Amino acid sequence: MGITKTEIFNTRQNELATIFKVLSNPARIAILQYISNQKACICNDIVDEIGLAQPTISQHLRELKSIDLIHGEIDGKSICYCINLDKWKEIQELLNSFFNKTKFNCC
Repeated sequence: MGITKTEIFNTRQNELATIFKVLSNPARIAILQYISNQKACICNDIVDEIGLAQPTISQHLRELKSIDLIHGEIDGKSICYCINLDKWKEIQELLNSFFNKTKFNCC
């Protein structure tokens, strides 16, 4: 969707669309699952675990960072990543609100 089209939607709709877009890649879901089960995580560990090339993992990490879902701390030559729990809870509340207000009906 072009940047000019987003203006016809409200802030919550645009925010949810951005979140869904970032989470739409299965590699990013796998990365989030892996990071969420670690006390600290180094990028090379993610590469070994997920099985994608380091530049590909870095791009996925950038996308997750773009919505502030993960934090990265520089530790020497490596970057340790962790889940941003405040943002995680915010996204959870947004999704719960979206699904709880949606009325499902059969055709």
